[in-house]
Amino acid sequence: MVLSKIQDAIGAYKRWLTQVRQHPFVYKWESLQNFQTHWAPKAPDPAAMYDRALQNSETRRLWQTENWYPKRMMLELWRFDPRTVAAMFDDLFQETRDIEARVGRFLFGCDDLLRDYKRAHPLTVENNHYHGDYRMIALYLAFRYPDQYAPYDFEVFQQALTRLQARDLPQQNDVGRYFKVMRTLLNFLDKDPEVAAAMQRHLHPRRHFQGKTLLLAEDFCRHLIQHGAD
Repeated sequence: MVLSKIQDAIGAYKRWLTQVRQHPFVYKWESLQNFQTHWAPKAPDPAAMYDRALQNSETRRLWQTENWYPKRMMLELWRFDPRTVAAMFDDLFQETRDIEARVGRFLFGCDDLLRDYKRAHPLTVENNHYHGDYRMIALYLAFRYPDQYAPYDFEVFQQALTRLQARDLPQQNDVGRYFKVMRTLLNFLDKDPEVAAAMQRHLHPRRHFQGKTLLLAEDFCRHLIQHGAD
């Protein structure tokens, strides 16, 4: 990535944060705070816990769109085999292990559970757990360890790297590299304290997460591809 491009884009992002009256994606900070409050995999009813951990007062779009509903399917899997699902999340959140291997095992576990679920429910029309594009898996990680991971969208990642004139653009999903790039960009954003201060204007002290989070870097990338560095 070209340093001058990053610096110009940060300046534009800071101006936008200062000028915009209502941040369109601030709901992500609310869901992050909610997850931090409610995630407890050893709860007596883990499916209900999972449901509480993924809530938002404004939108469901982080886990549900017209043809994409990973939360609903994961709820079914929690109810179907809570012990296996809990073990999958325990492994996904085990920071001493390689991130790409953890993500791969989690996806493999989802595939296995869906096959078992369909055998047990032969009349079900469900044939997808909706975790295969890594968006929902990255969201789990971003909400569990907000200073290390960020929500993932391959097209946003690729386009942001293009705008920043990065070499060797990814041609397919690469969540490991994505998380590294987000941490690098957050380091650049942190060097200008006015950015965090401008973002803070949009955050409610009790409803939104107040700590360090790569949501800021992900938000910066979305602004970059939507508005450029002008």
